[in-house]
Amino acid sequence: MAAADGLKLYLMSLGSAKRLPVTSDGRILCEYHEDWVVLQGPEAELVSGKHRDPAVGPFTTINQLASEGGLTHLFLRWVDLKEKPTCRLATTHGLAKGDPQSLESAIQGLRSFRLDHRPIEVSDDHAGSVSNLHEALRKYGAKQLPKSWQEKAEVNLSHEEQRAQTARFLAALTIQVENISRKHIDFAAPSMFVKPVLDRLGVNAPPESVWNSVLGLFRARMRAAGPNPDGGLPPVLKYSGGSFFADPSSDERALAARIVTVQDIDIAIMTAAANPSAYEPLSSPVRLSRSAVKMRKGGFSNNRIERAEQLRKDFSKYWSGRMSGDPTALVDRDRLRRALLRVSDQADTDIADLRPADKWGPVFWERMQEIIDAMPPDKVPPGMDSDLLLGGISELTNACQVWFSDDFDVAAEIERLRDENNGSAA
Repeated sequence: MAAADGLKLYLMSLGSAKRLPVTSDGRILCEYHEDWVVLQGPEAELVSGKHRDPAVGPFTTINQLASEGGLTHLFLRWVDLKEKPTCRLATTHGLAKGDPQSLESAIQGLRSFRLDHRPIEVSDDHAGSVSNLHEALRKYGAKQLPKSWQEKAEVNLSHEEQRAQTARFLAALTIQVENISRKHIDFAAPSMFVKPVLDRLGVNAPPESVWNSVLGLFRARMRAAGPNPDGGLPPVLKYSGGSFFADPSSDERALAARIVTVQDIDIAIMTAAANPSAYEPLSSPVRLSRSAVKMRKGGFSNNRIERAEQLRKDFSKYWSGRMSGDPTALVDRDRLRRALLRVSDQADTDIADLRPADKWGPVFWERMQEIIDAMPPDKVPPGMDSDLLLGGISELTNACQVWFSDDFDVAAEIERLRDENNGSAA
């Protein structure tokens, strides 16, 4: 998601142009104040990224948002930075009804005061949410409370003043929910995050390669493995009498290993566009998926196996996109699975006389393709063509529900081919 933010910042920097202006100063600081910080000019946004598995579900209480959602840590960093940045919680699940959604309502109401440059006023409708978060912050930030919240501090804020500060924090906060989960991000990211950028640039390049290039850049910076202008040289004369005091630019130079600039993103995009094959996932000398191994056993050529594997990936991408926001997708997918199994059953009957032959897989595949081509449009999910339906057959093959040969030990065959691959690589 940091890479997605970087691409959005890059797109904003482009404006209506097709090249990045030289004066663009957008950048993302990784794993320092927060998971990442979006910076442009004097503006800064602290972002906390929280992945939640589907089984965990949405946030159901404000205490959960303060602890598991990271709002307490965001608040503490926001206070340390003199209340200057805005803040965002980016998560994969939504907010449950009740207190969490009431808090979101309070955020929207209080944000309007900040955007209008008016003093923050807490209405009766939002007072309960502000108080609930104030108590949660005191509970989960007890060991790191701001000095002004501690009873023994020289300047101590009253509880009323603390709630006012909590309200100002909410006015600066955004909760970005229902982001794409880890399971689907690799399928969805190229079309959702990269394609709009390539369209703006007018660049014809595979979005998958560009995504891998940009994502690799962010992974390096997240691990603080980026370039350091000073390399490993020691801090000579750092504390001498005539040395200069550190300024923001020198501080940023020290953090260069953690910063991704829009210029870095531009280079990553253009490099991948010029040489997309270098950023494609490396494939094994022999495909080792269950579907590929079963097709090879059934007598398929390498070209047909490669096509089937690509169609299977496209089939998965289709459903990943549908599942992310279409409530009817699951029903449609199950109905299609049953239809494709019927296609397999019919084709199996049609070629029964050929079954004694050693390699009947290609004939079986061709017969299924004929049946699929003849399927009425109203029996096919919207946006899906006959090639994607063949990808569904390949997916069923991968799930060991369709076979192109007599039964065999697929796991043992994969292990044998893996040893063969390792031997050829050596």
